[in-house]
Amino acid sequence: MTIGTSRKSEAKIETEKSEAELVDDARNGSEFAVRELVRRLNPRLFRVARGIVDTDAEAEDALQEAYMSAFSKLDSFQERASFSTWVTRIVINASRMQRRRVRSEEVYDTVEEPHQSRVLAFPGQNAELPDAALGRVQLRGLLETAVSELPPDMRLPFLLRESEGMSVTAIARVLQINPITVKTRLFRARLRLRSALERKVRGGFETIFPFGGKRCANMASRAIGCLRADGKL
Repeated sequence: MTIGTSRKSEAKIETEKSEAELVDDARNGSEFAVRELVRRLNPRLFRVARGIVDTDAEAEDALQEAYMSAFSKLDSFQERASFSTWVTRIVINASRMQRRRVRSEEVYDTVEEPHQSRVLAFPGQNAELPDAALGRVQLRGLLETAVSELPPDMRLPFLLRESEGMSVTAIARVLQINPITVKTRLFRARLRLRSALERKVRGGFETIFPFGGKRCANMASRAIGCLRADGKL
């Protein structure tokens, strides 16, 4: 067996291991275990960070800082909670520090970031019509903007609930707050989002259900063909 084949086999084995097994391997210096843990945790932890800070770039910085902290202090992980819960708390702390640091330095990122699907991802990646794809991108952008404008204390619970599907109890445990507080913040977040979306789409209904370009031309051709066949043209 070649070295390359051996490494591929090792990586495949890592993907089949439980989180606890991967943590043990990471403690023993396994790079594959670290990579697999990061791969599994990335989607949720990015949303956690993005729920606190104001830009994707800040969220990535906070996430990197949190990973460095977590994997360099694995010996302090005592397994009273799951590894993912432990790292989530580290990400929350790193993100809050990042937010305070940015505000104190009064550094504002004016570079427009491209819309990506990391915050609110839509299912279904199959080929679709250009009009539908454009509408999907526009809707995602609208939702991301509205969610980004929520205060962090509402944004984070909302993302954990709606994007990650976590229960109110689980969110309360991760954020170390009362479940009633979580429910209150979720309720207020939904009210704010509803108001924000209503403001943004007001007067914009003429853009929904687009039907143009090739689809429109094909429909015209089919109509003319039917009329000719019936002797109407």
